[in-house]
Amino acid sequence: MRKPINYFITNMAMSDLLFPIFLFPTNLTGLYVDYQWLISGPLGQALCKLVPFLVDVSGAVSIQSLVLIAVDRFGAVVFPLRSPLISSKLCPFFILATWIVALAVLSPHLFAFQTVEHADGVVSCDRQWSEAFGESSSKANYFISLCAVFFYIPTALFIIVYSIIVIKLKTQKIPGEQSNNAEEQRAKRNRNVLKMAIVIVVGFLLCWIPFSITYLLLMLDWDRWYCDIRLYYKIAYVLAVSNCAINPCICFIFSGNYRQGLKRLLKCFNAAQE
Repeated sequence: MRKPINYFITNMAMSDLLFPIFLFPTNLTGLYVDYQWLISGPLGQALCKLVPFLVDVSGAVSIQSLVLIAVDRFGAVVFPLRSPLISSKLCPFFILATWIVALAVLSPHLFAFQTVEHADGVVSCDRQWSEAFGESSSKANYFISLCAVFFYIPTALFIIVYSIIVIKLKTQKIPGEQSNNAEEQRAKRNRNVLKMAIVIVVGFLLCWIPFSITYLLLMLDWDRWYCDIRLYYKIAYVLAVSNCAINPCICFIFSGNYRQGLKRLLKCFNAAQE
């Protein structure tokens, strides 16, 4: 039976794969046509809503997967003799919950994004928040809440949980002569998995902290800050979206299972080519 952390890492990998599939084609096209929306009609309207929606859903699922990984590691290290905090049987439920929560919380994107035809005939895909929800609806409050729920609260949780785990590992008694080899192997596997989890979280924080700061400033007062931090915002944005490419690299470096899986995938690909 697979361990819960393997399920959660796989879920994170799937969401990270979804991220570039929807994000990069529109961004690369936008660089050449000044971010015009090239697809018109009902299909263009549908894609205008779905693309930004699924991109943000992907990011939200990845963050929730990191939270589940942190909880799983906390239980494995701090309470090693107890049953797992999240059993393997419950993993599908928690994975499904990450997608349901992300889809529900980010559903306003489906209403806010619309294709807009300008006076010169150029069509763009823009967020029309006031038009979709009315002037009384606070766009800033919604997006600040998103930052808090999907970034700042998880960040605080990561710091607390992994600090406790590191302290616990440092204060644990080193296995003596009475310890069997199986126990030593289990402790070694726990340390390796913990290293991978911490590196993933550190990579996530380094990639997303600059973007979260600029994003909050823009949401609080777009007119005041956009001209001053426009270049910094673009750099922070590129750094943030690169996180989806960094996570698989970390998994392949630290996980033998993922390296073996990649080798099998390449062998299948080469066999198909022949």
